[in-house]
Order: sequence, then structure tokens, then C-alpha cells
Amino acid sequence: MGPLAGVRIIELAALGPAPFCGMLLADLGAEVILIERPGEGDGLSAGILRRGKRSVTLDLKNAEDIALLKRMAADADALIEGMRPGVLERLGLGPQVLHALNPRLVIGRMTGWGQSGPLAHTAGHDNNYIARSGALWYAGAEDQPPQAPPTLVGDLGGGAMYLAVGLLAALHHARASGQGQVVDAAIVDGSAHLMNLLLDMNAAGSGQEARGQSLLDGPHWYASYRCADGRDLTVGALEAKFYRELLTRLGLADDPDFASQHARAHWPAQKAKLAQLFASQPRAHWQALLDGSDACAAPIHSPSEAARDPHLAARAAYFERDGHLEGAPAPRFSATPGAAGPIPQPGQDSAHYRHKYA
Repeated sequence: MGPLAGVRIIELAALGPAPFCGMLLADLGAEVILIERPGEGDGLSAGILRRGKRSVTLDLKNAEDIALLKRMAADADALIEGMRPGVLERLGLGPQVLHALNPRLVIGRMTGWGQSGPLAHTAGHDNNYIARSGALWYAGAEDQPPQAPPTLVGDLGGGAMYLAVGLLAALHHARASGQGQVVDAAIVDGSAHLMNLLLDMNAAGSGQEARGQSLLDGPHWYASYRCADGRDLTVGALEAKFYRELLTRLGLADDPDFASQHARAHWPAQKAKLAQLFASQPRAHWQALLDGSDACAAPIHSPSEAARDPHLAARAAYFERDGHLEGAPAPRFSATPGAAGPIPQPGQDSAHYRHKYA
């Protein structure tokens, strides 16, 4: 029983961040009722984001099914939807209608552009949202177009996680006041908010917006390097004591070329020299030298490699189900641990909920 046991959430089927948020809340013990359309799936999902949920098939163009959904919403704590602004209202399920049935209902609306603004009704995807919000700007070398890890910065970091936080905050308010509300979770907003740590560091440093000049995308001591066997590792020795540890372990403590950590003019040459050094030995050599130290270095793993990494394996951060790798529930709770529930077949719980809310 996770910490959200007893919380009932209706999730209208969508793609990407909304179902990820539903999975997260189900991992934490919420009863998440996924409302799916009749017929085949979209073919874009292996089902991981459906884990731990109940599946009910409803035709939202059918008056009887709409009436059933309204009865379910009247008994729910929250509803998640990821459609374009206005679609829920056209179905007769807008916030005014739902709050008339259930004043304490929290309605989480997940979009890229938000419920308002010039682009609110425009199509887009993760890379579009984070490009416009500024969150993509620093993701790459200064002489190359930026490229961020797909979905992580926008759909999940700026979208699903902000939706989850918004829902939990609104649920807390609703339990104290009896008043529900709408959570407008826009990926452009969340990804812009995620920029604050980097903006803070830039403001304290050079204050420059130039790619390749910030403390986290320019220096030799915060970069990725390729090793002799074609495998990659990262170093992130930001603080002076960690930088000294890195240099000591690499045999560079007395090298005058590395005496100045923060001289931006020297960064390109320092980075080139480190690149040459790391390219001289396979990654296993550098791991043996740097693992377990405060040099702040780590191998760049594929997901399957990460699952076998001693640290992640010890924490069971990944697991396999039906031959597919899944990330384990997070974060961890000492008294009410979460769990990755079974993946439902489409519509398998329809009869139960139709009977319950008949």
C-alpha cells in the first residue's frame, strides 16, 4: 500500500506525459482508473505507462458512457486529461460541469502550450516546447544545434512531474477546504521553471547566455569524453575539492595547464587535453581509477547497462517484466512503499466499474 492509497484518480487516455503521471501516481498507491477508447491501441506503447491502473473502455461519443463517466467523476478525487484545450468542454465534461457534480474534484490538464496563449490550440511535441521555452538552449556543443534527451526535459521533467506536483498540491488543498480546482500543467511553463538552477548559476558566474560558456556546459571538468574502446564517461568535478581529486587521480595535479579551474579562455585547450587522455585507455581503466572516489566521474550507460550497474542493481532501480526493462517506482518510502502493479488488458475492469456506478 503506497502513500496515496485511498486516492481515486480518473485518467482519460492520452499519449506521453499524462499517462506517465498516472503511472507515477499508481506506483504510489493511488487507484488510477484509465478510461480507454474502444478498439485497438495506437501501437506506440508497450504498456509500461499503464501499469498499476484499472482499465475501463468507454465511448465518449456515447451519451450513456458520458453519463457513466460523470458518475465516476462525482466519486473521484482527481481527473487527468491530456487533450487540446476545449476538447473536454466539447464532450460536455468541462471543469464547470465536473465541479457542479463534485466540488472537491481536482482536474489536471496536461498540454504542451497551456490552456491559454497564442499557441494554446497548436500542435507540438517535446522538442518544440523546450525549444521555445529556452530549456533546449544549453543542450549541446556551442557549434552544433542543441539536442536534448528525448522526452526527459519536456514531456516528463517539465510536463508529467509538474502535473504530479500540481495534482498533489491541489489534492492537499481540496482535503483541507473541500474546494477542487483546475491544474493547468504546460510543458513550456514547467521546462522554463526547470531552468532556474542554471539561470542562478549563470547569474552568479559570467551571466552569459552563450552556449558553451556556462558552468555546466563549457568547462573541461563538466563534460563527456570518449574512451579508447569507443565507450563514454562523464566528469562533473564542479567544486574545487572535487576538481583537485580528479586531477590527482588522473596524474594532473602538478600540470600547469590545469592550474586554473575557472579561466574560460583555457577551457577549450583543457578539454582537448582531457579528451586525448581519456581516449588513450578503455573505459574500464578509467572506472577502476575513478569509481568510488570524489572525482565525480561516471560511465555513460545504456538503460540495459544501467540495470546491471552494481549501484543501480543494489537499489533495484530497474526490473524486467515479460522481457521488457522498466524503471522501478520512485521515490522510496520507509513506511508506505510504492509498487509497480500489473499491466491491465484494455477494458479488463469495465464490468466492475459499470456495475459499481450503474
